[in-house]
Amino acid sequence: MIGDRYMQDGWPAGLRDQLLQKKDELSSRLDRIHLNVRRPLHADSKERAKELEDQEVVDALGNEAREELAKVSDALERMDAGTYGLCTECNNDIGEKRLLAYPYADECIDCATLEEERRRRL
Repeated sequence: MIGDRYMQDGWPAGLRDQLLQKKDELSSRLDRIHLNVRRPLHADSKERAKELEDQEVVDALGNEAREELAKVSDALERMDAGTYGLCTECNNDIGEKRLLAYPYADECIDCATLEEERRRRL
């Protein structure tokens, strides 16, 4: 089982450090986004309109960063719990190739594909 192997061998080498580094990067990005959004708006109405438009883009980037940060944090928690590498839906191994490509995957490819198909139908 991958979850057990991760705990025993630290598989794959450096993955925890990679996730911790990603967590730090995302946290720093969110800090910069918060500073950007909190800047006072320009007094000129045209300039203010442009700044508000820019803030919408920055806010969307912040939402993406928050979502990714949550996934990274969840993966680190699964590592600590010894369940990293196990699908949260079916409890089967996620698979090495998938984890190497997407280190914070929480579903095996089969469950992820089913979820994607379900979302498309909505």
